[in-house]
Amino acid sequence: MNERQALVSFGALSQQTRLQIVRMLVIAGPTGMPAGVIAESLEVSPSNVSFHLKELERAGLITQQRESRSIIYSADYEALGSLVRFLMEDCCGGHPEICAPAAAVAACCAPIAEGKCQ
Repeated sequence: MNERQALVSFGALSQQTRLQIVRMLVIAGPTGMPAGVIAESLEVSPSNVSFHLKELERAGLITQQRESRSIIYSADYEALGSLVRFLMEDCCGGHPEICAPAAAVAACCAPIAEGKCQ
């Protein structure tokens, strides 16, 4: 990830509803969630959640796929991982042991079939 993409990603995440959406989709796992369920869970209007989903997708942090009449949104784990790696790539002035706890947390939650951490 380059600096420009990181700025776009952080810009998208700097709004409360969008951050809540991403966290919700990370928890939902690879199966994702329909837009209507996201709106209901956050108690916001469908048009409001649609706006935020569009911004997150533009930033490359989430993906969508159509299933019948629904659009299912999922976290883009690769993009989120790249964002974390961008933050950590020059970690701690050459003392990686300082960053080991943060790196371990970032690596612990590779999604598995049930959408839970390994």
